[in-house]
Amino acid sequence: MDKRIFRISLTAALAGFLFGFDTVVISGANQPIKELWGTNWFLGDSIFTFHGIFIMSMALWGTVLGSLFGGIPTDRLGRKKTLFWIGVLYFISAVGSALAPEAYSFSFFRFIGGIGVGASSVAAPVYISEISTAATRGRLTAMYQFNIVFGILVAFISNYFIGMFFDEGVAWRWMLGIEGLPALIYTLMVFKIPNSPRWLLLKNRDDAVIIQSITLLGIEKEKASLHLSEIKVSLYETVEKHKESLFSGKYNKPLALAFLIAFFNQLSGINFVLYYAPEILERAGLASGESLFSSISIGVINLIFTFVGIALIDKLGRKQLMYIGSIGYILSLAMVGWCFYSEASSLLLLIFILVFIASHAIGQGAVIWVFISEIFPNKVRSYGQSWGTGTHWVFAALITLLTPTFLDAEIGIFKDNPWPIFIFFAFMMVLQLLWVAFMMPETKGISLEELGKLLSGKKSKK
Repeated sequence: MDKRIFRISLTAALAGFLFGFDTVVISGANQPIKELWGTNWFLGDSIFTFHGIFIMSMALWGTVLGSLFGGIPTDRLGRKKTLFWIGVLYFISAVGSALAPEAYSFSFFRFIGGIGVGASSVAAPVYISEISTAATRGRLTAMYQFNIVFGILVAFISNYFIGMFFDEGVAWRWMLGIEGLPALIYTLMVFKIPNSPRWLLLKNRDDAVIIQSITLLGIEKEKASLHLSEIKVSLYETVEKHKESLFSGKYNKPLALAFLIAFFNQLSGINFVLYYAPEILERAGLASGESLFSSISIGVINLIFTFVGIALIDKLGRKQLMYIGSIGYILSLAMVGWCFYSEASSLLLLIFILVFIASHAIGQGAVIWVFISEIFPNKVRSYGQSWGTGTHWVFAALITLLTPTFLDAEIGIFKDNPWPIFIFFAFMMVLQLLWVAFMMPETKGISLEELGKLLSGKKSKK
């Protein structure tokens, strides 16, 4: 694997670090904000709480917007410029959330950060998949997921230590504001990465500009022209002269695949567990400080098994990892439900939650962003990525929005015991296992252009 392409891919994938940090850092601010601003009340006669809509899920609604429309700047401005503005959004969100004087301005800045998260889940995987080879695409694109879980771990650790050393009244502000530093560093780093040669070619840029971009990826100048010719041949086989809508009917298969992998990703309960980890562990009998510390173990296991998933994704393939993850999901979620139902020890429950996290990391976590970025043809890839990630974030937002209605210790439907929630997630993972077995194709080792032809109904000339 070329070291320069690795470094460039890693820089783009650092958007995932900010994604993971921003997504989970709110878990440390959940309870303090609820107490500070008294946000835990129902909106009229609805089942939704102010806290669920404006505090916990507002960032996710921003993410929905960013993911659904992130394909537009990714296609028109380019992958690189979009990644730069994503860094700016993260920075504004971190500083604004930390300084917010009340709940509404806090929600606004969290929404801004959510837009960055959603757009990054479109632009970064697309960029990495386009600059990598068929043999290394899985590992390089999966670095985005690695950085997500690394960001999650750092957020848990950061929350724990800030909670130890700062007064409870201001600790949550530091938890949120500290993200501004890596956001600023990332934004500056993006300046140094080249534009995607495939994007430049799609935008009919001069060959000299494209060749310069190719050489910046580490390909020798003498070979850059040949590389450009190869891209042109494969690209023009899948790009017609006229414009064609993503929803023209031609791309129904990749649309369905992207929807279902994203749907099942969230119906596993992964964001439910990550967002509410301290509260779930407190409900299991751990004290507040212990629950924050135990949350770090979730981040560590997530990181370790993401390494395993990245190492295996180009060897075993995407489908095999999904088999492993699905079976692990079913067993671990069923046992977490049983632990709550039988009031088993908090240690046993934590162990099964960690098995659940490991199953996610090696399966869905490693596969989802790679798979969605692969299955759409070049000309609609950024919009297809928006479709898949938009689905992912709509369901993430809905689950986070509804969680206080079911989980809250005072007003939740399952306030006495949340075991039915985990049994429901386990059942959904049985459905995922059936989908993997009968519908999911293997994409390992196939070029993007070849996949575009196979999944849009075109037969390969090979």
